[in-house]
Amino acid sequence: MSLAPRDNLRMPEFTDVATRIPVQDLERARRFYEEKLGLTPAEARPGGLRYRCGHGWFALFVSTGKASGDHTQMGLEVADLEATVAELRGRGVVFEEYDLPNMKTVNGIVEVAGNYPSKGTAERGAWFRDSEGNLLAIGQSIR
Repeated sequence: MSLAPRDNLRMPEFTDVATRIPVQDLERARRFYEEKLGLTPAEARPGGLRYRCGHGWFALFVSTGKASGDHTQMGLEVADLEATVAELRGRGVVFEEYDLPNMKTVNGIVEVAGNYPSKGTAERGAWFRDSEGNLLAIGQSIR
């Protein structure tokens, strides 16, 4: 399968990417991201907070809708998954447990065979919900 752009398409020149996370209570969400994840907003505006995380950005925005919580809405990569899970648990973060045919967590962590080739051979991951019900993941590539 070729992933190269088709010759006849002019591709836009995207300069960055940012995730948008809906929240119903911005102050409650801000406290969660600061106290539990140790993140401080880089910018604030009425109804929103913008965070720098690694090489990317994400923003929390006030929304009347509720997070579905059915899929991962943002993934954060870490160098040491077990240490990060332990640290976040110590701050009160509760990790999801899954027992599915191709995915079973052990102590909140799952190993997923296969990965994007540029990232390694597999990945380990763990999922948790923020204060608004958004499903977030942390992952560590295995080389």
